[in-house]
Amino acid sequence: MYKHFFKRFFDFWIALIALICISPILIVVTIWLHFANKGAGAFFFQERPGKDEKIFKVIKFKSMTDEKDAEGNLLPDKDRITPIGRFVRKTSIDELPQLINVLKGDMALIGPRPLLPEYLPYYTEREQLRHTVRPGISGWAQVNGRNNVSWDQKLEYDAYYVEHLSFGMDIRVILTTIRNVLGGKDVNVVPSAVKGAGKLNVERADRKMR
Repeated sequence: MYKHFFKRFFDFWIALIALICISPILIVVTIWLHFANKGAGAFFFQERPGKDEKIFKVIKFKSMTDEKDAEGNLLPDKDRITPIGRFVRKTSIDELPQLINVLKGDMALIGPRPLLPEYLPYYTEREQLRHTVRPGISGWAQVNGRNNVSWDQKLEYDAYYVEHLSFGMDIRVILTTIRNVLGGKDVNVVPSAVKGAGKLNVERADRKMR
């Protein structure tokens, strides 16, 4: 009953109340990023597969500029991230616009993180369980290492979550997420520099599943 009805009910109302309460913060951060990102905009939109692999656009605060080198290629992440960008990433404020995705029904508060569409052919049958539920702003994998664990372990955590999805599990993830954010645990300001940041389709190029 929780998985098929109450989870979506709670997600909608919690996301709505949260957006109303933090709207002043969102407005300030939006204006701040608008100027800090040198014309690159305050928001980042990217297509991701959600429940049943339906593609939607995830919304995040944009933490980097679009500065390019002499050949027209984007500069490395570490050279484009701004001081305010580092702050919103360190505090996970960059994830807050995804509450809008929750309101729309694209996402849930808790669930497997939505990954890139090009990863779809590379999941095992068990790992494909992640697309039988709505993706989440935070999830079991995020409170168990985030980008500091391997792809195999991360996707196993996602499958485990789907198999054990319950109100108690979601509360546990929410409380752990809050604790991790307040403590700055497993927060990587420049993701490309950490263990689990490699692309799944590159790591599994020799074992395409479908």
